[in-house]
Amino acid sequence: MSAVTRIGLFGGTFNPVHHGHLRLALDLVETLTLAEMRLLPCHLPAHRQEPAVSAARRAEMVRLAIAGEPALRLDTLELEREGPSYTVDTLQIVRRQVGAEVPLLWVLGADAYAGLERWKDWQQLLDYAHLVVVARPGWTLPQTGKLAAFTQRHALRLEEFKAQPAGGIMQLESRLLDISATQIRTKVAQGRSIRYLLPEPVHQYIAEHHLYRDEQTV
Repeated sequence: MSAVTRIGLFGGTFNPVHHGHLRLALDLVETLTLAEMRLLPCHLPAHRQEPAVSAARRAEMVRLAIAGEPALRLDTLELEREGPSYTVDTLQIVRRQVGAEVPLLWVLGADAYAGLERWKDWQQLLDYAHLVVVARPGWTLPQTGKLAAFTQRHALRLEEFKAQPAGGIMQLESRLLDISATQIRTKVAQGRSIRYLLPEPVHQYIAEHHLYRDEQTV
């Protein structure tokens, strides 16, 4: 399968987007030889509290962060739907958009993957895409239970992963930058600097719109 058509999908609240997200996205573009990595800010998270900052503002911060980087693209698909943002619904829509043959790779962290059984129609995710589980060195995929059996049944090597449009699970180790959105929000609320934790245009946007100064920010 040509690398020109391989697409990565990276969902999250991006509240706010930061250098940890962006460096990981670019690393995966290179490792998986992706044509592009789409960043999809969610509207309403299905398994966590709704962000105090609106979806529109979070999407705008992503747009500012990736300006000038052709390998990364903002995708507002989840913001255009009502209700919670379920991954299986998103993948169904993207698959219809790109056709049956284009490889789709959904990126998620190890912590999120460990809770996969709580996701809507989680066993159907592989009907539409591969799952790329990103973890710090030393972390392993679940070894027992239903999720472990699911993982082992669908595990693929990198070469197989690149050649098929969907259906596989692969773990990738990544030395993630030690930055979190929670850390950034806490620093802002405490009046501390967040410079160099995220792109400067995002830093300026947060300051101009007084985001994260308290829990009522929208």
